[in-house]
Amino acid sequence: MARPRELRFNAFNMMAPSHNWAGLWSHPRDNSLNYNSLDYWVDYARTAERGLLDGIFLADVFGVYDVYGSNPDTALSQAVQLPNAEPTLLVSAMALVTKHLGFGITSNLTYEHPYQFARRFSTLDHLTGGRIGWNIVTGYLDSGARGMGLDANRAHDDRYEAAEEFLAATYKLWEGSWEGGAVRRDRASRIFTDPAKIHRIRHEGRHYKVDGIHLAEPSPQRTPLLYQAGTSKRGRAFAARHAEAIFLNGQTKPILARAVRDIRDAAKEFGRDPYDIRLFAGATVIVAPTRAEANDLLAEYAEHVDQTGQLALLSGWTGIDFSTYRPDQAVQYVESNAIQSMVENFTLRSDRPVRVGDLATLSRVGARSPFVVGSPQDVADELIAWAEETDVDGFNLFRLVAPESLNAFVDLVVPELQSRGVYKAAYREGTLREKLFPGRGPRLHATHPGASHRHAPSATAHPDAAE
Repeated sequence: MARPRELRFNAFNMMAPSHNWAGLWSHPRDNSLNYNSLDYWVDYARTAERGLLDGIFLADVFGVYDVYGSNPDTALSQAVQLPNAEPTLLVSAMALVTKHLGFGITSNLTYEHPYQFARRFSTLDHLTGGRIGWNIVTGYLDSGARGMGLDANRAHDDRYEAAEEFLAATYKLWEGSWEGGAVRRDRASRIFTDPAKIHRIRHEGRHYKVDGIHLAEPSPQRTPLLYQAGTSKRGRAFAARHAEAIFLNGQTKPILARAVRDIRDAAKEFGRDPYDIRLFAGATVIVAPTRAEANDLLAEYAEHVDQTGQLALLSGWTGIDFSTYRPDQAVQYVESNAIQSMVENFTLRSDRPVRVGDLATLSRVGARSPFVVGSPQDVADELIAWAEETDVDGFNLFRLVAPESLNAFVDLVVPELQSRGVYKAAYREGTLREKLFPGRGPRLHATHPGASHRHAPSATAHPDAAE
């Protein structure tokens, strides 16, 4: 019998008092009110590494959830991903107290410039010893665009066009500006860098212009591990071309399996091995020593989920104002400028009508993705079944009550998965990319589009040589 595929897990969190389940910050055992303290995050990282998780995946959003009721009042009163803080600033502290844990950081390219952005992520890759990943997002909230002085966000497909250009420029900086061996650190000759091995990057496009040398020396991975979450038609094409790990959702196994199949098929069209991409499904996991205790926890947690706050989240994600819906009304398909795949899952891909009131509850319907409650054995059974039936590689574990929920997963589920041979007993050495793709090496695979910007080793190239 073939050995089962190793399951992979990220702890999914956000630097905010509330993340995917609005209102759980009010639970008496929840510590998320301390989201803006280093102690909270340092402890969280230590727990994740104790459980041998692949990484912490930090979500971020730029803007305010003001679609619900056409105002931000619900988001403000219920802390619906607001307030929030800049997640990249957390990484150094968490890296200092861990050795292997990866860090997937969501960063919106729409309001960045490739030149400064490339240096920031090279710096993080240096400081973590090659444990950094970038979750590529383009934003979906018009409120964020207005905050940045624009009338509205770019149209859905235009955002991906700009993202293609942004990545082309950053690939040139990360992969093509500094050759291997450019940094000599030669005390005797008093030469730190060999100018012959440095290349000036020129990029001129519709959205971005770059003319300069990458400011940071090559980091362990050069290009950070690339995460993406696009599963709309345009998003799938972008992710299949660029992503090394993709985060996706689906409230039933058939919906999730179809998303996985579409992405892997799209990867083939770009000449990539479809299994060169690690696919992570979002998952809500409530576990206790017994099934009865887990169901009690579910009931207890559910009392603290705020329904209007949950609908404010969903309104922002989908671009649909759910304050105009009755609780018993089914979600209707509307083409919006927000997260199209989520609306499609609720409507076009669902095998039955999804009622608005159900989406506001801590439940399988409200979860929008795998929702697993039970004993360690129950949870292991269900996670393995989801992986086998949908072909995902692993799961992003949604934050519930922190740190209680993560502690329970680490203490109860991890040993059960290990006993079944589907979870690692120790970390592999190497960078985040090497851990996710054993035997691959720290840099982008040769078939990845970013690799095409590398220079052949040269001792004679002039520093102003064009890309």
